[in-house]
Amino acid sequence: MSFTSDVKKELTRNFATTGTLLALVRMNGSVGISGGLTLSIATENAGTAKYIYQMLLELYEIRAEIRVHQKTTLSKNRVYTVFIEDGATDLLDELSLAEALMLDNGVPDFVKNDNLMSRDYLRGAFLSSGSLHNPEKGEYQLSISNVYQEHAEDLQEIFRKFELNARVIERKNRWILYLSKAEEIMDFLTLIGAMQARLKFEDAKMIREMRGLANRQSNFENANIAKSVAASQEVIEAIHFLNEKKELEQLPPQLTVVAKLRLENPEATLKELGELLDPPLGKSGVNHRLRRLVEVAKELKNSEVYTN
Repeated sequence: MSFTSDVKKELTRNFATTGTLLALVRMNGSVGISGGLTLSIATENAGTAKYIYQMLLELYEIRAEIRVHQKTTLSKNRVYTVFIEDGATDLLDELSLAEALMLDNGVPDFVKNDNLMSRDYLRGAFLSSGSLHNPEKGEYQLSISNVYQEHAEDLQEIFRKFELNARVIERKNRWILYLSKAEEIMDFLTLIGAMQARLKFEDAKMIREMRGLANRQSNFENANIAKSVAASQEVIEAIHFLNEKKELEQLPPQLTVVAKLRLENPEATLKELGELLDPPLGKSGVNHRLRRLVEVAKELKNSEVYTN
């Protein structure tokens, strides 16, 4: 089951509300005439269809019929249609949609002007055509598809009322409203009553960030190790060169001692080398002496080149 399906399943456990039903009828409903006015509300989610059925019964005592058919395209998805014949006209009047399904493409003003109704409408809008990428994959995006630009922009207005910076783009003849910031997506899930989904989203985000931090830390440590190995190898090569040229023993004792210790302990850290000295020496002191050995070797090589 996808993350989107999990969210929608949780949403259908919320109380029946007029705002939620209104959004589903507004976005998924179609009016027909068959001896009288009929209303069909289509969805590809069986749980959503059952939720619509329950809301109609609970809120308006309308006993609808759920019809199932296979899509005519190559898609394997089934379409669930909540069909209302008796009481369709009265329901549309109650929802102030008697003319809206044919003439008005936006969100009703009485929804936009009421915070509680707006919240419930957003729940229905997500149930209608919402989707949410799995946060475990690291791509944070929540979207709601709209047939009409006006409806998408009205939804955007509601989002912004709740301080959610949603954007609208056109894609394949539909208008997509979307959020791409993890914090705003979590706030939206809380707003529409999907707290369990919000917690799962937050956990996935936290785990991914911890893994990212661990990987960065590991890369940093590996880079430091590689850098230390390269520096150690440079010092060892310089010491061998000085030894071959019979120059090592001509150097001050503090340099010859640390040179021999480095050859005897090629993998030791600067701190460990310092502790082997008598008296012990700090990391910076050891590093200074080793760098001096490299400088002396370079000076000798340069003088040889100049002489030749």
